[in-house]
Amino acid sequence: MSLSIRHLLAFFLQLGALGILLVSIADDSFLFLPIGSDLLTVVLVARDHARLPLYVLAGAVGSTIGVFMLDLVCRKGGEAGLKRLVKPRLLGYLKQRMEKHAAMVVIVTCLAPPPFPFGAAIAVASALQYSRPRLLTLVLATRVVRFSLLGWAAIYFGRRILRIANSTEFLWFMSGFIAFCLIGSVISIIQWVRVGKSKVEAPEAAS
Repeated sequence: MSLSIRHLLAFFLQLGALGILLVSIADDSFLFLPIGSDLLTVVLVARDHARLPLYVLAGAVGSTIGVFMLDLVCRKGGEAGLKRLVKPRLLGYLKQRMEKHAAMVVIVTCLAPPPFPFGAAIAVASALQYSRPRLLTLVLATRVVRFSLLGWAAIYFGRRILRIANSTEFLWFMSGFIAFCLIGSVISIIQWVRVGKSKVEAPEAAS
């Protein structure tokens, strides 16, 4: 399994900025990937400092596209669809925060590292009909800041980061994480399909 992780990581690293773009889209839409955009950005910047602006742009644009895809589903599903996606306690907390400080919640969401519930916060903002142009603008701007900070950290700690990424312990950790991500992706897709079906069935029931 560790060899599979190594090959997967090597594949996306070979793609460079395109790899960051693709993984960012997946990360911030419906899928869980074991090779996150944060990891790719850090390793790529550590290898080539000069391409930091390109990698930052790729990550920010990819994240914005992923959020747009998420927004399309959640905005149509509305609050009813959120009950299938977000735990009641977290949903109540996010709704309360969004109603008072929606922009600040989006900004914090985009800047915070995992395990902050990024997808849940974006889903709630979209379901509550927060302005799509504002949402995407905030995501793009704050993701630029976040990926820039990651890149600068990679420049400063470059050699240490590369040693960790190539270590056996790291590969074993990623082996376990990939299994978690595969299961999470399947569950996520099933949930989104159910939200779509419930949205279609609701008008039929009303008629």
